[in-house]
Amino acid sequence: MVLKYPCVEINLNKITHNVELLSKLCNSSGITIVGVSKVFCSEKPIVDAMLKGGIKSIADSRIENLMKINEFHCKKYLLRIPMQSETNEVVAFSDVSLNSEIDTIKKLAIASKKLNKVHGIILMIDLGDLREGILEKNALNISREILELSNVDLCGIGTNLTCYGGVIPDETNIGELLQIKTQLENALEIKLPIVSGGNSSSLYMVINNTMPSGITQLRLGEAIILGRETAFGNDIAGCYKDSFIIKGEIIEIKEKPSIPTGKIGIDAFGNKPTFKDKGIMNRAIIALGRQDINPDGLFPLDHNVEIIGASSDHLILDITKCPVSYKIGDIMEFTMDYGCILKSMTSPYVKKKYI
Repeated sequence: MVLKYPCVEINLNKITHNVELLSKLCNSSGITIVGVSKVFCSEKPIVDAMLKGGIKSIADSRIENLMKINEFHCKKYLLRIPMQSETNEVVAFSDVSLNSEIDTIKKLAIASKKLNKVHGIILMIDLGDLREGILEKNALNISREILELSNVDLCGIGTNLTCYGGVIPDETNIGELLQIKTQLENALEIKLPIVSGGNSSSLYMVINNTMPSGITQLRLGEAIILGRETAFGNDIAGCYKDSFIIKGEIIEIKEKPSIPTGKIGIDAFGNKPTFKDKGIMNRAIIALGRQDINPDGLFPLDHNVEIIGASSDHLILDITKCPVSYKIGDIMEFTMDYGCILKSMTSPYVKKKYI
């Protein structure tokens, strides 16, 4: 079978290896990993590779993605705060959801009763990043309301940091989460088995042994996929960074000027481009564009290649300094950052190959 391009090549063994390494690291601090599958839309081979690495739970932001892996025997988490219009699906296809709105939790309780299920609730606390979560002052009253509902289980509290406001997890804000947990347990005479201490940006604290004792869970996506923590962007020793490689086919090679001719207006995306005069370039075009990738998140494996720009469907490269004599039909390979992987795995025009 002839392989079609563009395609993303996913090395499943490297993902399994990263999960094994990160699980061992986190387990030594009493922390379990929930594997986040949203960047690759819960594609079954990749989810399976994560589970082979030893994790027991998968999390996604889209209930549609969790539906795809309904037959997998693992605990499933819905990461994004549920929409009230999807509460029936949330209960049917996830075991636990992250919540911050009591009215939505009440609707989850109703849906759970209809389906004869008990749905787990992690109450999200906003510790300053200003994305989802209730304020600390409201935690006790909302928790009390949740406990009065049937068919839902307040199984823990959690927080999210870095994703919106860029707030770095540290001993102060993570310590606040643990204080809230203690206050709730004492006031309500309950046990909260899950304290979900964030995402891959919290991992650096596990690595340098500053994670406060009592955090029981981290939700890891980028750390597994790209082998790095996201608070400072540092690589994690022993992890693979190249589990995802995107490949594109050259459709044109021409020597052209480096500056367009004529009056410059806005491009197809509403921006007015600027150009640096580098003389005549040997330029290649790859059949890959912004509809498939974020060009700023692409990194050629041939370091002599420079990405000049991209339109919806074309990736334009400077290959002037390449010792390789590229020709039409040749395939170029790139690593990607997290956002670029997200876009490529979502695009229906990018094929997926598992090795």
